[in-house]
Amino acid sequence: MNTVLPTNSPDTGNWPDVVPVPDFMSAVVFHRFGPPDVLEVQSMPVPEISPREVLVRVAAVGVGRLLDLVARAGKHPYAKFNLPHILGAEHAGTVVAIGSEVEGDVCGTIGSVRVGDRVAVYPGVSSADDVDAQEGRSEFSPALSIIGTHRPGAYAEYCAVPASNVFVVPPGMSPADAVAVINGGAVAMNQFEKVGGIRPGQRVLVQGASSALGSTTALLAKHLGAEVIATSRSSSKRKRLRELGLETLDVSDGSFAEDVRERFGDGGANLVVDNLGQPEIWQKNFEVLASGGSVVTSGAFLGREVTINLQQLYSRNQRIVGVRTGNLESAAKVWQEASRGFRSVVDRSFPFAQASEAHRYIENGGNVGRVQLAVG
Repeated sequence: MNTVLPTNSPDTGNWPDVVPVPDFMSAVVFHRFGPPDVLEVQSMPVPEISPREVLVRVAAVGVGRLLDLVARAGKHPYAKFNLPHILGAEHAGTVVAIGSEVEGDVCGTIGSVRVGDRVAVYPGVSSADDVDAQEGRSEFSPALSIIGTHRPGAYAEYCAVPASNVFVVPPGMSPADAVAVINGGAVAMNQFEKVGGIRPGQRVLVQGASSALGSTTALLAKHLGAEVIATSRSSSKRKRLRELGLETLDVSDGSFAEDVRERFGDGGANLVVDNLGQPEIWQKNFEVLASGGSVVTSGAFLGREVTINLQQLYSRNQRIVGVRTGNLESAAKVWQEASRGFRSVVDRSFPFAQASEAHRYIENGGNVGRVQLAVG
């Protein structure tokens, strides 16, 4: 299997120590929706844990477009917030307390979690008695909740999370590396699983591969042995993606379809991952999709409505698959790959108190890979 380049993120390699849990903590909160300036640091009570939860002293937390920027602006399409609110979904840190029913409990790494463990936290939370969760498809459940969206998140020194959602971090993996893999990797792995998995030699095209999810998807596909083309319309971002060992193309080039066939052969791509939803790019997916191939989507921030040539779809036995998010099973599978050396890419880490600057940075669209806050 191919191992990608290590993260280039600065000052995020330190895991927090286990210390007596204080009554109060620093957290980044917002009391009203608006621009990045609504984010402010203030003192908040350290969250209490339920019998099946653990308390994580946070080292690093990811900053995402939908779960953070769109939510902070008050434009999240699905969730309602009770203000003030603490954002922060995928995160990594040190377990400093465990609930009364956790000892010996099975966690995400199929083992026990203990005080002092360095863990990454998968943010999708489902109930143990949820039928969809029992069948390994918790993303189908209307009761699915997300840390940092439906419950307080990890833009804070401490975060209370279900023990089932923590994954013990392999030796040598930094908090930044863990955050870059745990959620985006779970989504990407679930996308792959929904179309039968990635096999060595399979031809995969990832549109918009400079985003946190896009870069993780492309790198994971390559790690699993696929031939990968990653696209970006930015020459500087394509340069960065090539530094990560990926073949790149500009989807806006008039010769895009011919270039894909030149690299993949006349058969085209077996799998296209498009989390953009931009109508023109969507049409190009089907110009290069092989017979029997699939297009998978988990996002539509550049557009929501596209056209589909149904005659081509059924005549060539092609599929379109929507994948809402990852699940604990896909998180466990990507975590197995992390133990085998898989890493994604961290574009930049901001100090905890500069959350508003991190939001502006992503809004300006300059990142390649995951942007994070260094908390610990």
